[in-house]
Amino acid sequence: MNAQQQRIAWKGDEQRMMDLQSGLSCVFQDLIMFSQAMSGVKLRKYQEGPAEAIIESVRERAGRLFVIIFPRQSGKNELQAQIEAYLLFILKNTDADIVKASPTWKPQSINAMRRLERVLERNQVYKFVEWSKESGYIFKVKNARIYFLSGSDIANVVGATANVLLECDEAQDVKISKWDKDFAPMAASTNATRVFWGTAWTSKTLLARERKEAEKKQLEDGIQRVWIMNATDVAREVKEYGFFVENQVKRLGRNHPMVKTQFFSEEIDAEGGMFPPERLKKMLGNHPEQSDPMPGELYAMTIDVAGEDEGAVGEEINAESLSLLENPARDATAVTIFNLDLSTLPPEELGAATYKVMKRYTWIGKKHTQIFSQLKEIARHWRAEYIIIDSTGVGAGLASFMEASFPGRVIPFLFTGKSKSQLGWNFLAVIETGRFKEPTNSRSKFWEQAQCCMSQVLEGPGRMMRWGVPPGTRNDLGELVHDDELISSALCAVLDEQEIGITSPPAIVERSDPLEEMDREGF
Repeated sequence: MNAQQQRIAWKGDEQRMMDLQSGLSCVFQDLIMFSQAMSGVKLRKYQEGPAEAIIESVRERAGRLFVIIFPRQSGKNELQAQIEAYLLFILKNTDADIVKASPTWKPQSINAMRRLERVLERNQVYKFVEWSKESGYIFKVKNARIYFLSGSDIANVVGATANVLLECDEAQDVKISKWDKDFAPMAASTNATRVFWGTAWTSKTLLARERKEAEKKQLEDGIQRVWIMNATDVAREVKEYGFFVENQVKRLGRNHPMVKTQFFSEEIDAEGGMFPPERLKKMLGNHPEQSDPMPGELYAMTIDVAGEDEGAVGEEINAESLSLLENPARDATAVTIFNLDLSTLPPEELGAATYKVMKRYTWIGKKHTQIFSQLKEIARHWRAEYIIIDSTGVGAGLASFMEASFPGRVIPFLFTGKSKSQLGWNFLAVIETGRFKEPTNSRSKFWEQAQCCMSQVLEGPGRMMRWGVPPGTRNDLGELVHDDELISSALCAVLDEQEIGITSPPAIVERSDPLEEMDREGF
């Protein structure tokens, strides 16, 4: 097609577009009708209110602040894309700039661009109105543009301006300092509408801060600026969603922080005691501590290895280097023996056992070579089918020795910031579903350590949690409190990732991360 033919074709499309606009003027005046008629997407009732409020603020140049909190997989991202496609169309003849920030470039900004692109491709209007993509992160419809930017610490976003709309997706994961320095100024001189989207997290996030401000303005003028939906609201319209959340509650427990925040839009404290009284009550069983195994029962052994003296040895870990670690002030090496109770589980849930503590052992200031021999005796005495051992630093030596003595039964656990965080979340899931039980006559330091354990949820999209007994913590008698028995207990959560059975050795299997499952793309 030559240039003249292209001009003729373009004029023909333009005329058809004018005819379409004339015949469907009412559709183009309303986002809900626009989405349904042009994209075949019927917005849900709980999506309509915030959508209409955002469009009204943009049309009137009112510059309002909105906070929209939806549970996971309830249609937040699809709603964003429909709003963006509509604004690009109605503002196409104006010099309109929209800026959308996400916590990370990959995958979040990229996913946001893909969603918008899919909406543009299936929207009937955009068969007549040309749209294009510039520089890999800008979508353009005539004179209107939307910029997709990363809100990560290392992203360079200075220079962009949002003169009609500034969006922040997953605002709970964007650091306040980053937003205030780089993004807030983009709308400062233009009175742009600002929208903060996300799911509930802690009370110290950007989302929580903006929610308080929006609620304040909402009280002042009576215009709704905050929408907070939860799983119950969504399930009224989408029964399948209710079934999905019900399954998550079964897996993690209704009071698990992830369930409370991601599905029921309830904020949690950013830091505080990890085991409040109501959680401690759930951990108390009705069985006595035991010293010997019972015939036909399944047992596991978890080992937290003391390691404050790791710097005393070189890279090569062997029996000689292990013998150097004799600092009596360090944490104890702690062992917990569990009875794996599978009796109450239906076959399809085999593997999510109830973990009953039978016995604990601790050693302080003892050579690892001596501890190793005792670990072997304990494992044999209890006929441990599963041996989970801290393999961090010097623990690697003990782990390798145990594997040599009990091939196929040892599951090493390497502590890193990420793995300990995930262990903490998983341990809470075991507790909240009533599957961790401490004996009624326990004489261990476990309860004291649990009461002194603190947790801190870090900023950012990783859902990272630091937890443990803070260094220097002392009890009422002035004695130092460690967390060795607590960590040893938490290692039982690793067993949820195993194929539990008494007839075969443990095998590590891939199980979906609950957080990743929550983050799956939904409507």
